[in-house]
Amino acid sequence: MQRWRGLEDIPQDWGRSVVTIGSYDGVHRGHQLIIGRAVERARELGVPSVVVTFDPHPSEVVRPGSHPPLLAPHHRRAELMAELGVDALLILPFTQEFSKLSPADFIVKVLVDKLHARAVIEGPNFRFGHRAAGNVAFLSELGQTYDYEVEVVDLYVRGEAGGGEPFSSTLTRRLVAEGDVEGAAEILGRPHRVEGVVVRGAQRGRELGYPTANVETLPHTAIPADGVYAGWLTVADERMPAAISVGTNPQFDGTERTVEAYAIDRVGLDLYGLHVAVDFLAYVRGQEKFDSIEALLEAIGADVKRSSELIEAYEVRARAEGPAAR
Repeated sequence: MQRWRGLEDIPQDWGRSVVTIGSYDGVHRGHQLIIGRAVERARELGVPSVVVTFDPHPSEVVRPGSHPPLLAPHHRRAELMAELGVDALLILPFTQEFSKLSPADFIVKVLVDKLHARAVIEGPNFRFGHRAAGNVAFLSELGQTYDYEVEVVDLYVRGEAGGGEPFSSTLTRRLVAEGDVEGAAEILGRPHRVEGVVVRGAQRGRELGYPTANVETLPHTAIPADGVYAGWLTVADERMPAAISVGTNPQFDGTERTVEAYAIDRVGLDLYGLHVAVDFLAYVRGQEKFDSIEALLEAIGADVKRSSELIEAYEVRARAEGPAAR
């Protein structure tokens, strides 16, 4: 998949293409319907598919300080889009100047002059241009002038997550913040992931016999509620079952929220300075302060045992159901 940052990165000889535009944070199951249809329509027309997204999140530019917690950084979104078959990803730097483009100017500068859109695929609530004044009706109207078709895909998927609310990035962020990582996974189609570099902490886990990777998460990351979770710690291409702790470590009067992952039954790992991913499978328990170190150790032992059981049950089910279950 080609990756471009800014309109100037688009090849001069770029021909017609099928385009979809959006923040696509998380590339959840609703997003997958739209992006998947864009890929499908591109193949029907014999042209490339392009996803257009923005950095930073438009809300941070329009309303500074309102940046939402992110479900996936851009490089992760790119990986997920590539898996869906997208041919090119265009990340547009979202600036004050860019935010003032009228809907018509946006269409001409991006869709017509640079991407030569043959078709544009969007969800029903798509808005664009200055003050989000543009919608799919306006997009379709100008398509008659600039020779592109518009197809609207219903991105609203429903399940048990959020009590049956339509799947969305907003709902996913809420579930993550509440610690309902299983509900978030239903929407995403995979476990919620947090990434970052392993840094040195107080090393109390090592002293207690449970050395953890202390992950310095990326800015604006959506981090689950304080507590203990079962999941995986991934380094390069190695995915290791893990018991994960999120919180301030009240046992030792901590004040800073951290994400720490213990790779179950792994000895001698040296992960300092490495970029890792932590995937959250299931909630185990809330954050607690115990009466003694002995009680803490007993709880950690139970956490590790329960995490192992949850991970094993998931992987047995995934093997039985095939790759789609993962």
